[in-house]
Amino acid sequence: MILGRQIDEREDSLPQPARQTAKELLDGPILPTLLSLAWPNALGFSAGALVAIAETSYIGRLGIEALAAMALVFPLVMLTMSMAGAAMGGGVAAAIARALGAGDRDRAEDLATHALLIAIVFGLAFMLGMLVGGRRLLELLGGRGDVLEQATAYSRVYFGGAVLIWLVNILAGVLRGTGNMKLPSLLVINSAICQIILGRTLGLGLGPVPQFGMPGVATGLLIAGTTNIAAMCWYLFSGRGRIAPRLRGFRMQWALFADILKVGVVACFSPLQNALINLILAHLLAAFGTATLAAYGIGTRLEYVLATIAFSFGVGSVPMIGVAIGAGRTARARRVAWTTGLVAFIVIGALAGAVALVPDPWISLFIDDASAHAASRQFLRTVAPFYALIGLASAMYFSSQGAGNVLGPVLAQTVRLIFIALGGWYLMSKAATPGSFFALIAASMMLLGTLSCVAVALTRWGPKADTKR
Repeated sequence: MILGRQIDEREDSLPQPARQTAKELLDGPILPTLLSLAWPNALGFSAGALVAIAETSYIGRLGIEALAAMALVFPLVMLTMSMAGAAMGGGVAAAIARALGAGDRDRAEDLATHALLIAIVFGLAFMLGMLVGGRRLLELLGGRGDVLEQATAYSRVYFGGAVLIWLVNILAGVLRGTGNMKLPSLLVINSAICQIILGRTLGLGLGPVPQFGMPGVATGLLIAGTTNIAAMCWYLFSGRGRIAPRLRGFRMQWALFADILKVGVVACFSPLQNALINLILAHLLAAFGTATLAAYGIGTRLEYVLATIAFSFGVGSVPMIGVAIGAGRTARARRVAWTTGLVAFIVIGALAGAVALVPDPWISLFIDDASAHAASRQFLRTVAPFYALIGLASAMYFSSQGAGNVLGPVLAQTVRLIFIALGGWYLMSKAATPGSFFALIAASMMLLGTLSCVAVALTRWGPKADTKR
């Protein structure tokens, strides 16, 4: 009751829409509230996927070397975006939601300011690391000749603006922590449109604008991100949001850094491990030739599309769970987590199952080679039904972020990484067929989903268990 009065008193000082948002997060029906938070994210993440398709189209006009260069640097770009957005941004959203759930608006505002400092520090670290060692890293990934030169040119511009990349994702995390999903998603759509227009114009040239090639494409991305930073800063610092980062009289508090980093840093290991898994599998399957490797690539494209949908539900659950934990309502937080997992499992399972049953339309979007088509059909019929477990694991990962303890799902990903590495080594020693490797991938997804659920079930959430509804 004391927590409830504190929340009511804090919310009385906020505009009516903000009070409604806080009450809905804490007391609204779980499934409708989750869906209302998820659909803006789905639109925003879908726009991001369209950017990747559009970029592939106009970069292709720069030549096959440019396409190869983008393929070389793209995993590093995605890793950076995942760490800044899904991992650290999720940690920021969760910490702010827990503070608001406890009725401590001042702490939430101080957390927002500390989050901006984290964005700057991590952005500078990525910038310096890639400017100093980026070319060598691209060489280790297989870059040679003109492909290496173009990949290096792109990465120098992109990672030269790494602070901007981190700021735009952390600011979105601040807004999502307050339950505001619509503005970040609207800005992602706006950024996608700007990025496509600017990237194409600066990359290929248009009218008086000369062709800058790959650096132009990267510059378009950074300009689009800068407009989003300006819009979110205006919204937050103008007082239109539930909180505003506290600058006047600000002093650093290591406890607030720890509140964010204890989730964000650990969460960063999940996209890192996922990137390692993809590299291992690509290396193993490359031994069977182009057709099998192409089949894996087509499968991972489907996984990426479905992951964006799973992320939409997962990100939506973070403020709901964080507010509930902050208010001491652990039982509600767990109900939100299991509801999110069930929804992600059903939706991703239905979509992936449909592709597994009728894979040809999806495969035909990418390739018409007969041997690659056959390998892709085998891959999707073996692996696609298990993408539902990836959706479930994603929901558990984000739910754990909201609760402030993401170690369990990250360790589940570690087990999957070890399982694939050891299993792949064993199958290679037995000269196994591609079908055996496909089965290994499917089994690893089942392992990940199961262990993620076990981790959530066994991990203690909140200061103590409760039975509040």
